[in-house]
Amino acid sequence: AVCDELDMKLQVEDMEFDSIIAAVTSGKVDVGCAGMTVTEDRLKNVDFTDSYTTAKQVIIVKDYKAAIKAQSLAQRFHDNFISDHRYNYLVKGFANTIVITIFAVIMGIILGAIIALIRTTHDNNGTLPIPNLICKIYLTVVRGTPAMVQLLIFYYIILARVHIAGLWVAILCFTLTFGCAMFGLNSAAYVAEVIRSGINSIDHGQFEAGRSLGLNYRQTMTSIVLPQAFKNALPALCNEFISLIKETSISGYIAIVDLTKAGDII
Repeated sequence: AVCDELDMKLQVEDMEFDSIIAAVTSGKVDVGCAGMTVTEDRLKNVDFTDSYTTAKQVIIVKDYKAAIKAQSLAQRFHDNFISDHRYNYLVKGFANTIVITIFAVIMGIILGAIIALIRTTHDNNGTLPIPNLICKIYLTVVRGTPAMVQLLIFYYIILARVHIAGLWVAILCFTLTFGCAMFGLNSAAYVAEVIRSGINSIDHGQFEAGRSLGLNYRQTMTSIVLPQAFKNALPALCNEFISLIKETSISGYIAIVDLTKAGDII
């Protein structure tokens, strides 16, 4: 009714209770709706409507008589997943989890490969000192801070005034870092070291053999070294893919219904 009056489109975002005030103050949402006690601290950050109801605190305990009449496994399964089409939460959550992971892996591999090549080139030839320094700082910061902290900084500070769908924020957050975009940059930091270790596993004599055949450094890397390096690094890259799937579980903190959040809602 309010949106109709203001000629605006309503978009509901389900989020954790603790995130509501932060989302309103940062501009990520226009209005927060919840049963919330009006306190002096909260009034310093947000405005409240006039109170329209008064609630009280209660304590709930287990009813042992009711426990005797416990539902069967089949009935509980129906109530939790089939009733009200609750399985749709899991379907949507699974789809979001896969999308986030795939985008993160793609961006992570691309950015990670670039970083690995910069660092390897510097180690071998002493060139690219400035890009190498930037990469080292980036790797230290991203690998040394929790993905959760990076996600919250990216969402509530860096993109505080940018209205962008939460799903795409999570995709960026698994692929760019701490100031640009975050989660592939988060992944790229680990992928870069995986690929660099794969390159270092190739015998240095193959570099020399390529150069002796008239290939320049770039041709030697792309035609001889990198194909073998990726083969050696493949098991570790698969581990990174598995880790990314698990790390998407923190996406619920920025109101994305991934698989973990879907289960929480149910």
